[in-house]
Amino acid sequence: MAKIKGTIVVDTEKCKGCGVCVTSCPTKTIALGREVNGKGYNYLQIVNPETCTGCTNCAVVCPDTVITVYRAKVEQ
Repeated sequence: MAKIKGTIVVDTEKCKGCGVCVTSCPTKTIALGREVNGKGYNYLQIVNPETCTGCTNCAVVCPDTVITVYRAKVEQ
């Protein structure tokens, strides 16, 4: 049976660091980083990439649509 592995890409310059996506992540894959973008906002970063399942919760709740989710099947 194939396992689903996910990852996300964040448009860091458009992210305003609201944190809504962080609370919606069931696997605690993402967090707001210490770095800031050009507008001075702490932006979203992947902190545990191996735990991402590609569930899309983060992208669905993002009010600025700055998160793109990718999913791939991984044979075990």
